[in-house]
Amino acid sequence: MAHRPLIAPSILSADFARLGEEIHAVAGAGDTRADWVHVDVMDNHFVPNLTLGLPVVQSLLKSTDIPLDCHLMIEDPDRWAIGYAEAGAYNVTVHVEAAADPVMLAKNLRAAGAKAGLSIKPGTPLEDHVETLKHYDTLLVMSVEPGFGGQSFIPDVLEKVRTARRLVDTGHLKLVVEIDGGINADTIEQAAEAGVDCFVAGSAVYGAEDPGKAVAALRERAARAGAAH
Repeated sequence: MAHRPLIAPSILSADFARLGEEIHAVAGAGDTRADWVHVDVMDNHFVPNLTLGLPVVQSLLKSTDIPLDCHLMIEDPDRWAIGYAEAGAYNVTVHVEAAADPVMLAKNLRAAGAKAGLSIKPGTPLEDHVETLKHYDTLLVMSVEPGFGGQSFIPDVLEKVRTARRLVDTGHLKLVVEIDGGINADTIEQAAEAGVDCFVAGSAVYGAEDPGKAVAALRERAARAGAAH
């Protein structure tokens, strides 16, 4: 994996009263600048937590030029996801466990101007969804159970990452392999070695004194581990 690792700080770990400033803290130059900003949308139905929704995303889109990576942990994404694409989100990720027709949903998201992402929970096998993934731009492998930030990384999911990496490297899939959950200075190296392209990090960025420096340090660790792979 020779290309530059993508770092997507998750604002789930940011101060919700100061979201604009928190995003600005990772909008510096060079390696301190986040590639994407990861926005966790939860509806208290698909997952047992309620975070933020489309109005907040619309406000964030006006306040930053960093691409927004919207992760929809919601029921009925077939109905609701398109609004995020139409608003201008760069990447809109839905859960395969929640989508009624994930192939049609991917087409609709792309038609509305966004990249289409498909997320799978830790217990969901990748093999069942390889054909579906041919229609997607991003695969988001959850390395914790979706719902709450600050959970511990589940190393077993890296087998799915390795499988996805092989499928991309052999041309069977064309997508960005993204990981979300428990990513920090320790776990990012394992994930990079397994073949992850994009790393979502919450508390590892927003729990740091300088979020921009934390982004750069995570990127450097991932690049080193990925290059050694």
